[in-house]
Amino acid sequence: MPLNDTKVRALYSKAPKGEKADGGGLILLNGKYWRLCYRFGGKQKTLALGVYPIVSLLLARRGRDEAKTLLAQGIDPS
Repeated sequence: MPLNDTKVRALYSKAPKGEKADGGGLILLNGKYWRLCYRFGGKQKTLALGVYPIVSLLLARRGRDEAKTLLAQGIDPS
């Protein structure tokens, strides 16, 4: 189930351990770090997209979409 802004704000205020998935490889780590998990060249990789609340859910999703576009072109986004 995708995250919404209300859930992200609640997670940020509690600062839980672990990660919450938004979909498409986008995760919120420890309530504040946006990460994108993807595979390139047969290897698992992680791309840092920013820190919440500086990078909002909308901006993190845009970053995910831009990275997925690069992956579709055969370019490593990192």
